[in-house]
Amino acid sequence: YKLRKKPMEDKKTIVVRSPAFSYGELIPQKYTCNGENVNPPLEVEGVPEGAKSLVLIVDDPDAPIGTFTHWLVWNIDPSVKRIEENSVPEGAIVGKNDFGKTSYGGPCPPSGVHRYFFKVYALDRKLSSQVENKKELLDYVRKHKLAYGETMGKFGR
Repeated sequence: YKLRKKPMEDKKTIVVRSPAFSYGELIPQKYTCNGENVNPPLEVEGVPEGAKSLVLIVDDPDAPIGTFTHWLVWNIDPSVKRIEENSVPEGAIVGKNDFGKTSYGGPCPPSGVHRYFFKVYALDRKLSSQVENKKELLDYVRKHKLAYGETMGKFGR
């Protein structure tokens, strides 16, 4: 008897949206490397009771080298309903993105139109600040995820 791994995105009960763009629409230039390169505002609803923290991962699965990580944030207070433009929720920890920085890195595709997913996971506990990379973060999320939600925007050159 072999346990099958469930996909990470199997419980889409959290609603994630941005007032800056609708699902599948173009992300305004302000939030990209062609603009101010600041994170767009995000709204989060439907975090289940019992959640102890939220994780936010922003990535681009269309990058030529494979999925490229633009933002990693964890230990977000589960009561947070909105992440303001150009901000990190108080008390949250920002991990290193694939630009090598501990900050938001906006969409910056080499060519073509790419999709950018803003994924929010509700966890049953907080994480250690010792998470070194996205793989370690996802391993932790897999073990402690209560719910999931996402929005997606596009950007191209």
